[in-house]
Amino acid sequence: MAKAPKTFSCTACGATFNKWSGRCDGCGEWNTIVEDTPLSAGPASKTLGGKRGSSIQLTDLSTEEAPPPRTHSGLGELDRVLGGGLVPSSAILVGGDPGIGKSTLLLQAAARFAQAGLKTIYVSGEEASAQVRMRAQRLGLSDAPVQLAAETNLRDILTTLEAERPQLAIIDSIQTMWADNVESAPGSVSQVRAAAHELTSFAKRKGISVILVGHVTKEGQIAGPRVVEHMVDTVLYFEGERGHQFRILRAVKNRFGPADEIGVFEMTGGGLAEVGNPSALFLSERGEPSPGSVVFSGIEGTRPVLVEFQALIAPSPHSQARRSVVGWDGGRLAMILAVLEARCGIPFAGLDVYLNVAGGMKVQEPAADLAVAAALLSAREDAALPADTVVFGEISLSGALRPVGQTENRLKEAQKLGFSTAIAPAGGKAKGENGLTLRQYGDLATFVGDVFGAG
Repeated sequence: MAKAPKTFSCTACGATFNKWSGRCDGCGEWNTIVEDTPLSAGPASKTLGGKRGSSIQLTDLSTEEAPPPRTHSGLGELDRVLGGGLVPSSAILVGGDPGIGKSTLLLQAAARFAQAGLKTIYVSGEEASAQVRMRAQRLGLSDAPVQLAAETNLRDILTTLEAERPQLAIIDSIQTMWADNVESAPGSVSQVRAAAHELTSFAKRKGISVILVGHVTKEGQIAGPRVVEHMVDTVLYFEGERGHQFRILRAVKNRFGPADEIGVFEMTGGGLAEVGNPSALFLSERGEPSPGSVVFSGIEGTRPVLVEFQALIAPSPHSQARRSVVGWDGGRLAMILAVLEARCGIPFAGLDVYLNVAGGMKVQEPAADLAVAAALLSAREDAALPADTVVFGEISLSGALRPVGQTENRLKEAQKLGFSTAIAPAGGKAKGENGLTLRQYGDLATFVGDVFGAG
C-alpha cells in the first residue's frame, strides 16, 4: 500500500503545507508548523492498531438539555461577562496588558468564589506566595478560604489538583508553566500549547473549572499559539489605560453566554470596584460643550453604553498630515475622512487629525461612524454640538446613513441620562422616547448641511 503523504499545519493560523519550514507563510509566525498525525491512513472502516472504538451516541437537533448550573461570584460585572456565572468544568482564558489588574481581579474573584462555597486553589507562577498574601491583605481578603501555591512545574500542579480535588483552579500565568516532557523553554509556543492542552483536558475529565491568565503581545493579542484560544470555552480580555481608573472586561468568545459582553470596573486603592452604570461614569468628567466633543450611544454585548468621542483638527507642519487614533479603528477613521471629502466636499488635506475615546474605552461597532464624523466636523468648523445631544449611525461609502441595531435601547439609555436630542439614520423602527427628540437623516451630506451648515 502506498504511504500516505505527510502534511503539516500552522498552530497559529491553521494554514497547511506539504513540508515543514521554520516560518509560516500565512501568518509570519516562527516555529508554529507541526506535522499532522492522522488517526488512520486507510479507509474509515478499518480499525486502528487492531482495536475497535466505542460507538458514539447520536442525538437530533430537537433534543432538549438542561442549561448548565452556574455559581455566582458576587461580582455582578464578572458574572455578566461569564454569561451568568461560572460553569463547572469550564476553561477560561483571561488576557491583558502587564499591570492592568489581571491578578487583582482574579484574586478578588477567587475570594468571592471561595466564600460562595467553591473549593478554590490559586497557583501563581510569577509571584511568591508572600507577594500574593500581601496583595490579599491590601484588598482585605486575608480571611478568604483560598488555598495558595507558587509553582511552575505542570506535572506537580496537576498532581496536586488531582489530590486536592478543588472546584476552581486559577493559573497565573500560562506562559510561566513548564511541562517536563516538552524540550523547550517556558513561554515558548510548544510549552504554552502543551500546558493549555493538559490543563483544559484535566478540567474536563475531573470536573474542575480552570481560569488561565495569558500575557498579551504588543499588538494586544494573547501571546502564544492561537490554538490556545480554540481549546478553552471562554476568552476574556481585560482592557484599559493605566492613566485612567476604568477597566473593561470584555468577552471575545464564550460558549456559555453572549460574546462581546463587557463588565466595567474602577481601580481604587482597595482593588477593583464594580461600576453599575458605566455610561454615567464615562460621562462624569464631561464639562461644558466644546468643539470636537460628541456623545455616542453604543451597544456593548447586551448593554447600552454612552461614551464621549473627542476630536482635534490642527494644521500640519509636515508634508504628510498625521492621523492618530486611541480607542477606535484607525482604518475606519481613514474611511470616514475619505467619505467626507468625496461625498460632502470637505477636505482634510494638510490637517492633523486626532481622535480619542474618553475614559479608556475601546469602541468597535460601526454604529460609531456618524458620531466620529460629527466630532471631526465639530472640531474642523470650531462649532460645538449641544451638550444634550447623542449621535449614532453607520456611514456607507456612498455617503448614505444606515440604521443600526437596538436603536430603542440606545435611545432609552440616552433619555435615562438626561439627553433630550438624538441624531440617527432615517429608516428602521426608531422612535423618540418620552422627552427625547429624534432627528433622522438619510445621507451624510444632508446631516452636514443641516447641523454644521457646511458641505
